[in-house]
Amino acid sequence: MDGDLVLAYDYPVLGAFWTVMWIFLWVMWLMLLFRIIIDIFRDHEMSGWAKTGWLIFVLIIPFLGVLVYVIARGKDMGKRELEHAQAQRSAMDSYIRETAGGAGGVDQLAKLSELKAKGDISEAEFERAKEKLLH
Repeated sequence: MDGDLVLAYDYPVLGAFWTVMWIFLWVMWLMLLFRIIIDIFRDHEMSGWAKTGWLIFVLIIPFLGVLVYVIARGKDMGKRELEHAQAQRSAMDSYIRETAGGAGGVDQLAKLSELKAKGDISEAEFERAKEKLLH
């Protein structure tokens, strides 16, 4: 028993646990690295030379570069992410408004539906007017 050394890999379940843990940590590390690289390019206040410097630092010495970047600029990463999400949402909202024809088209369609429900216009007239509004 003097020379026997019990390793984690002598137990298959524990070996699988360690493998899964290391894969999980590796994937988390890659996600953080890519998020920082995206943040470097997303920052409009930083000059081109500063972006180049940070990018070289993060890619050449990744662990130290990511640690220093998170310490130095991590506080504003969330703000830039929020601004980007808000810009995307406003662009999507304006696209939807433009595509839908604004509130006027929706109001006119609602009025047509009311006229049809009252019996003031026939089904064929309603369909023609609806096609005209939608196209």
